[in-house]
Amino acid sequence: ATSMSCTGKGTICNMGAEIGATTSTFGYDDSMSRYLKATGREEIAAMADGIKDSLTGDAEVYANPELYFDQVIEINLSELEPHLNGPFTPDLATPISKMKEAAAANGWPTKIEVGLIGSCTNSSYEDISRAVSLAKQVAEKGLHLKSEFTITPGSELVRYTIERDGYLDIFNKIGATVFANACGPCIGMWARVGAEKAEKNTIVHSFNRNFAKRADGNPNTFAFVGSPEIVTAMAIAGDLNFNPLTDTLTNQNGEQVKLDPPYGDELPTRGFAVEDAGYQQPAEDGSTVQVIVSPTSNRLQLLDPFPAWEGTDLKGLKLLIKAKGKCTTDHISMAGPWLKFRGHLDNISNNMLIGALNYFNEKTDLVKNQLTGEYGTVPNTQRAYKAAGIGSIVVGDENYGEGSSREHAAMEPRHLGVRAVLV
Repeated sequence: ATSMSCTGKGTICNMGAEIGATTSTFGYDDSMSRYLKATGREEIAAMADGIKDSLTGDAEVYANPELYFDQVIEINLSELEPHLNGPFTPDLATPISKMKEAAAANGWPTKIEVGLIGSCTNSSYEDISRAVSLAKQVAEKGLHLKSEFTITPGSELVRYTIERDGYLDIFNKIGATVFANACGPCIGMWARVGAEKAEKNTIVHSFNRNFAKRADGNPNTFAFVGSPEIVTAMAIAGDLNFNPLTDTLTNQNGEQVKLDPPYGDELPTRGFAVEDAGYQQPAEDGSTVQVIVSPTSNRLQLLDPFPAWEGTDLKGLKLLIKAKGKCTTDHISMAGPWLKFRGHLDNISNNMLIGALNYFNEKTDLVKNQLTGEYGTVPNTQRAYKAAGIGSIVVGDENYGEGSSREHAAMEPRHLGVRAVLV
């Protein structure tokens, strides 16, 4: 693990949540010290360096990990093959050498419509520099992009630095589109032309998650997750069957050319730079600050405290839904078009559990109202229980609530009167 960069370790920890891990951690090492110093936190680096032995596992644990852990999995990074994960879930992993076979067996569309990199998880300077090393080869080897290609910087610090170092120019010259610093396409916030047609298509991206309809609202978009450099290579080829480790591409002169392995810098050699990081210092004394929200706003709503538990047993609860299979925070509270309501708890609660699969009819957003016997959407059914003063229960299946830490996925059920979640 010490051979990996600090930001590389951060990506792994971030992605751990996507496969149900509640905690992912690496011991403190030199890469973390270098990153702290490069980002202007020398004082913190000095303090951490002084107690570094206390910020990592004991020598005895590293020597005999099987004595301290229930399961030990060893991964040889020198032999690890790049993978594409998906579609529709980030934990369905396929080695790049097996993708052609898997696509044929499963009927996945092999023409890649869009390749997308960036957003929060895979947008470090190292990630972007590796992608740039491949983008340079488009002109150098007489190639051109076969897929639409987008870059979403994860922060203004990285965006400003990669612009200074000429990386954005390289992307622009090959026909890529650079978006604003944001969640962007990762959470469905982009103008995906034609998504409303619900046509079967494939995209590859380096974002965290690839659940159905997340990227563009189209349930027939087959989204695959890969590293920024793999996504860049696949966008150049435009073909899910392409293996950049072994395959060649035909350039504009009819020649067969092979992409050189990507390379990049762990940290910018000239240091990070930024003019305006976009941070606004809060008032030193906020006691007199009033937040005024229009009561008729459908986008913002002041929060009222949740009622305290009555202190008695919960009886007579109605079953709202028993979920089948995965029920992540995306299934509990979808993103995309719902984001405009993220400041209005009641309105965004209209997406509660609409992505969860009902165990009894294997349909999404269709549950039986235990009061009327009729079927309706999950939010409407729960609102009916709430109006009747009756609490409900949700039963989860596999890793209920895994994925990104999204407060709406926890707040919406309570707001609408769900009293317990059984998993």
